[in-house]
Amino acid sequence: MQAARPDREMPHEPACCGGCGAGLAGRPVTGVERRQVFDLPPVAVEVTEHQLIERECSCGHRTRAAAPQGAEAPVQYGPRIAAIVIYLYIGQFLSKKRTAQALAELFGIPLSPGTVAAVTARAAGRLGGFLERAREEIATSAVAGFDETGFRVEGKLHWVHCARTGKYTLLTVHTRRGTEAMETMGVLPSFAGVAVHDAWAPYDTYTAPEHQLCCAHALRELQAVTDCAPAGEWCWAAQAAGAITGMQKLVSEAISQGHAAADPAALANWTRTYRSAALIGASQTAARAGTLMKKHNALARRLIDRQDDYLRFTRDWRVPPDNNGSERDIRMTKLRQKISGCLRTLAGARQFCAIRSYLSTAAKHGLSFFDALVMLTEGRPWMPAVT
Repeated sequence: MQAARPDREMPHEPACCGGCGAGLAGRPVTGVERRQVFDLPPVAVEVTEHQLIERECSCGHRTRAAAPQGAEAPVQYGPRIAAIVIYLYIGQFLSKKRTAQALAELFGIPLSPGTVAAVTARAAGRLGGFLERAREEIATSAVAGFDETGFRVEGKLHWVHCARTGKYTLLTVHTRRGTEAMETMGVLPSFAGVAVHDAWAPYDTYTAPEHQLCCAHALRELQAVTDCAPAGEWCWAAQAAGAITGMQKLVSEAISQGHAAADPAALANWTRTYRSAALIGASQTAARAGTLMKKHNALARRLIDRQDDYLRFTRDWRVPPDNNGSERDIRMTKLRQKISGCLRTLAGARQFCAIRSYLSTAAKHGLSFFDALVMLTEGRPWMPAVT
């Protein structure tokens, strides 16, 4: 949209009359058409020299002024350049080499990949207090989502674990996928709310929380069963999927209309439809002849045995029916790997997870990546307000 007050106005006069060719100097102005161009001025690095004055006292002792914060070395980059480095490297997933190349071409700043690594390590080292705060906030929340995904580090498969709420994100990397990594992360061992996750067994070893199993995962599994059924034939998986979708819509409409609960009769009908389909599925696949049928039978049995955990969202409206929030938060690690490949060191992977936790949490509080990074590189990491 056009700006009400442009920074600069450049009037352009017609050379002559378009009708008779006469000059138009001094003739009345009958209209002005405004066209605005948004652009950046030429960007140049500003060098600030801090001169540490030394004076000699009458006693003969010489005293030199202390260097201000951010000028500890004879030559160094300032917080905004450091923030841009981290923004490109961690925020936008460029490699260290491409980040250095971008700074050189855009701003005329000669950087090496090693400098990019050093700036990132220094910034991540300032996040200890933030990470502990995020861990505590998630561990004491009423509802939290959990997920994990594979991540290549040092040429080997590692695992990034995610714990999150609507306001906080915590990412950690570990060589293991299961409870050992969850214990190291330090959220689930003390969590007593509702844990939203997929049906992977290690999450169920934590009995203090209640559980909401991800319906989106279940719908994908049910669709795979439906795809295997003969065309045109009724399939139990399609009925179960329809019931789950129906309950999600029922709850969503009740919430949007300001109701305290979903319609009991409609909810009971969908629940019966869900359970009936799962029971039929378990019966039809009870023979478990072959690997595929065993997999379908296990899904049907899980829908029956974990019915309360799949349908908890219909009773507790604080709880989402799926774990899509965790998948969105953790997807950035996959995107980084796709764009710039695996990380070469475990230390680098931990720095990546720490800074992504910081950026994701800042975004959830309405703070831009760049503003959050400038605060971090200035040595005063942003912290969420205590509520």
